[in-house]
Amino acid sequence: MLFYVDEISIRLIYTLDFVFKEHGLEYQLTNDKHVFETFKGTKLSYSDFEFEHSPVLTPAGLLFEETFRGSVLTEKGSWNGVECLKLDSVVDPLAAIFYVLSRYEEYHASSPDDHGRFTARESIQSKFGWLHLQIVERWIEAFLQIYAPELLGKLELQKSVRVIPSFDIDNTFAYKWKEGWRSWLSNGKDILKNNKERLKNRKSVQKGELTDPFDSFETIRSVFQNYPETRVFWQLGNYAKYDTNIAWNHPQHQKLILELSELGKVGLHPSYASNQSDEKLNHEVLRLEKITSKPVLESRQHFLKLNLPGTYLRMIERGFEKDFTMGYADDYGFRAGTAYEHAFFDLLTNRYYPEYRIVPFAYMDGTLLEYKKLTIDQSLEAVKQLIDEVKKYGGTFCFIWHNETLAEAGKWKGWRKVFDSTLEQLNG
Repeated sequence: MLFYVDEISIRLIYTLDFVFKEHGLEYQLTNDKHVFETFKGTKLSYSDFEFEHSPVLTPAGLLFEETFRGSVLTEKGSWNGVECLKLDSVVDPLAAIFYVLSRYEEYHASSPDDHGRFTARESIQSKFGWLHLQIVERWIEAFLQIYAPELLGKLELQKSVRVIPSFDIDNTFAYKWKEGWRSWLSNGKDILKNNKERLKNRKSVQKGELTDPFDSFETIRSVFQNYPETRVFWQLGNYAKYDTNIAWNHPQHQKLILELSELGKVGLHPSYASNQSDEKLNHEVLRLEKITSKPVLESRQHFLKLNLPGTYLRMIERGFEKDFTMGYADDYGFRAGTAYEHAFFDLLTNRYYPEYRIVPFAYMDGTLLEYKKLTIDQSLEAVKQLIDEVKKYGGTFCFIWHNETLAEAGKWKGWRKVFDSTLEQLNG
């Protein structure tokens, strides 16, 4: 498909690369009227200039700007029967795709939560009822139906579901391998609270008489073997308020990490404290590299602390190639409007990073129980809706669990059913 534009811009290239190349399709761009007029294939004038016998899509203007605007008028509109984002009073599906995919609204977010995160409830998709839909994929199909219906068949053939189970290891064990002052402190707290059951369990685990309640690593090994795309992200920061894992240099802890890294990909779960410290991030990268003897190229931020564009730029500078943080803690769904892996675009520098890949996730265990307060049955239905959406439009179904939730520790008793159901539906 050939596009005519008055000016070829980096934002337009980024958008069309996603719409076409990421979906196995091809396109061309020209600002030469003669080339466009003599082209014999499918074509579209994406400008105010009208060619005889060629369709025209009037652009909203956003894709041809080079600077970030503090505000863009956003409204819920309709385009050829499909709900679509209206930008500055113009309904333009290509500009809408760019706005959502680049996370434009997050650059001027004004109401972060207690952890400094942009929340789902503040998002346009949530306000317009689109968060649980692959709204960008709907716009792509609507666009092709109007301007290139002959490509729909190829688009359909390219659709597939890539399954990525993923695990965040924030706290490897509840009692095991926690020694010295941490063990004494925990015992002291339980004595003060007269929590006899925890005191008994800790003692039994440390004696080897009882399995640690957070130990689900045999299950994680099995998932690695059955799903080669599985990811594990390990938190190796120093002990702090929100970073409470076992010491990174504990010999048995290192042995466990190494064993899993030999089964599949183990990435870094940068600590909460590292989010504002290049020095801490660097230490944690070096720790994981020392343990696995492999370069550390993938990450997911602890607490899903994603701030644009700073988080991604820091990771790029440190040599990372892929991130798995694109999703929300307070709701499930599609933060970037799609389940497809895609490149990062920095709106502040108007730069496209095709080499740095963003993998969205559809849901996190804690979102279902702790944020949305769903029951197990309600969660099963929510996950089914997400899976149906990815099966219909294609993409990556990445989802997050933690070792303690998979092990059904405490309030998570019975929740393994949701994890198992997720894989069963994806295999169906």
